[in-house]
Amino acid sequence: MSAANSFWDKTAQKYAASPVANIPVYETTLERTQSYLTKNDHLLEIGCGTGSTAMRLAPYVANYTATDFSGEMIKIAEEKLSKAPQGNLRFLQVAAETPLADAPFDAICAFSILHLVNDLPGTLSQIYGQLRPGGYVISKTACLRDMGWYLPPIIRMMQLVGKAPHVGIFSATELSTAFERAGFEIVETDRFGLKRGPYFIVARRPA
Repeated sequence: MSAANSFWDKTAQKYAASPVANIPVYETTLERTQSYLTKNDHLLEIGCGTGSTAMRLAPYVANYTATDFSGEMIKIAEEKLSKAPQGNLRFLQVAAETPLADAPFDAICAFSILHLVNDLPGTLSQIYGQLRPGGYVISKTACLRDMGWYLPPIIRMMQLVGKAPHVGIFSATELSTAFERAGFEIVETDRFGLKRGPYFIVARRPA
């Protein structure tokens, strides 16, 4: 088991019990995401955590595959699904960078995950390869370089004592550039009224 898997497996129960930090922003994110989905879509979500967002979005698409590399996160997600079954939704323990056999997808969601991957350009390239031409990647990402100079050293200190996972340090501008270098066209960006909040990007693979 990698250090990252171990960290998220150990924190899965605490993560599941934590309330949504900003409900209005979360609901707005869901609404904006839904506007890009259709009832015929085959959707992939990477870094699905304990599955709450997948449970909310699955009714808007034909098929929903939600993945996370933490087995404990997926276990909690599957427990949620067993209590409120949705026939078009499945959870898989898979790393964000792993290609899936049922690609290409019509849309790929990546919420609160891109700053946690070890290889951002490689992950975006993998997403591009699994998306059909004309399909959308819908993401929301913590851009820590925009959130205060003091955060990177605090995170490094926490990592030294096992209290934080790997975290990529980049700005919203750098993230947008990474999407463009991967071949995507940026469709829209937003912070939903929060000056230093998570950065919402919708990008399209050219048809």
